[in-house]
Amino acid sequence: MSRFDTYFLMNTEDVKEYVKEKLDIFDAHAELEAKEIGDGNLNYVYKVWEEATGKSVIVKQAGPEARISSDIKVSTDRARIEAEVLMKEGELAPGFVPKVYKYDSVMSCCSMEDLSDHVIMRTALINHRKFPLFADHISTFMVNTLLLTSDVCMEHKEKKLEVKKYINPELCEITEDLVYTEPYNDIAKRNNVFPPIKDFVQKELYEDKKLHLEVAKCKFEFMNNAQALIHGDLHTGSIFITEESTKVIDPEFAFYGPMGYDIGNVVANLLFAWHNANATIENEEEKASYLKWLEDTVVDTIDLFIEKYNKLYDEKVSDYMAKTEGFKEWYLDTILRDTAAVAGLETIRRTVGLANVKDITSIKDEAKRARAEKVCILTGKDFIINRDRFKTGKDFIDALKKALDEVK
Repeated sequence: MSRFDTYFLMNTEDVKEYVKEKLDIFDAHAELEAKEIGDGNLNYVYKVWEEATGKSVIVKQAGPEARISSDIKVSTDRARIEAEVLMKEGELAPGFVPKVYKYDSVMSCCSMEDLSDHVIMRTALINHRKFPLFADHISTFMVNTLLLTSDVCMEHKEKKLEVKKYINPELCEITEDLVYTEPYNDIAKRNNVFPPIKDFVQKELYEDKKLHLEVAKCKFEFMNNAQALIHGDLHTGSIFITEESTKVIDPEFAFYGPMGYDIGNVVANLLFAWHNANATIENEEEKASYLKWLEDTVVDTIDLFIEKYNKLYDEKVSDYMAKTEGFKEWYLDTILRDTAAVAGLETIRRTVGLANVKDITSIKDEAKRARAEKVCILTGKDFIINRDRFKTGKDFIDALKKALDEVK
C-alpha cells in the first residue's frame, strides 16, 4: 500500500518520492532535487528536477486552508478544477497553458509542465521588461476560452452540465468577500490600507454610498451570470511569459461567470505595472517609453479582443436567436461593461484590500506610492460607476489620465 493513498500535505522530501512513484518522468533510481516555489495565497507549489538529465516537473498541491490566512477554509477540490480547466483551455487555446501530466484526486495535486524558461509576468513588469506579443496572445486566449464556452456557441444542455461541473463555492466566496464587499467597508477588519491615504480611503470608499450601490449591483451580477468558463484570477501573477510565449496558469478560481471578470483583471494589473513604472523609473525618456508601451498594451488587449470576438462570433455562433441582427453588438457591450466594472473592482481591492500587489507596495517613495494609490482608487471608481461608457481600449487610458489630473 502506498502512503500516497491517503491525503496529507507534502514537503520537499515527500514530493520527490511522490513523482518517482506516480509519474513516468524519472528513473526509479534518479537523484532528485525539490524546492517549494509557491508565492501565491492558496497553494503549495514544488519544482522537482534531476540535475543529470535536466528533466523537471511542477507539482501543485491544494491545502485545506489558504496560505494567506488560516481563517479562509477552502475545498481541495479546486485542484481538480484547476487540472481540468487547464486541459480544457489547452484544447480551446493551444499553446497558452502548461501541459498537465496527472491529476491526483487523493493527494489533491496536479503535476504539470515546468515553465522555468519563462518568468512571472508581474515580476518582469516590475523590472520594466516589455513583451510586444502579450496583447495579441492574451486576447486570443481570452476570446477562445470565453466565447467558445458560452451559450452562443455551446449546445445548451452540454453547457449547463459544464456549469454544474465547475461549481466552485469556496473560492467564489473568497472573491465575493475580497473583491465585492470588504474594500468598501472593512467589515471583516482585514483591509490593508496604506496609512498616508487612510482619510482618503474613508471618504472615497467607505463613505461613498453611490459607489456602494453600484458595487452591490456588480456583486450580484457576478454571482448570477454563468456566462462562460472564466479563469477567475487572471492577473499578471498568474501568467508566465517570455518575449515569444505567454502561458496562463493557476485557474483554481475557475467557474462559469461573466467574461468581463477575466478581461477586467488583465486591464487592472497592467495599470498596476503602469503606476509602478511611473513611480520608480528615474530616466524620463525611459519612463515615457515604458508607460507608452503599457498604455498601448491596455488599448490593444481590449481592441484586439473586440476584433477577434467579432470574427470568432461569426464563425462559431450556433444559437439561432444569437444570430439576430444587433445581438452580437449588444452582447459585446455587456462584456465590455463588465470588463470596466471588474477593472475597477480589482484596482481598488488590490490597493486597500487583504491581498495587495507588489507593483504598488514595492514603491519606496511614500509620497509617490500614496499618489499612485489615490489614482488607483479614483480610476477604479470611474470604471465601476461609469462602466457603460467603456467601449474601446482608449477609454480605459483616458480614465487613467483623468484620475491623474484630479490627484494633481
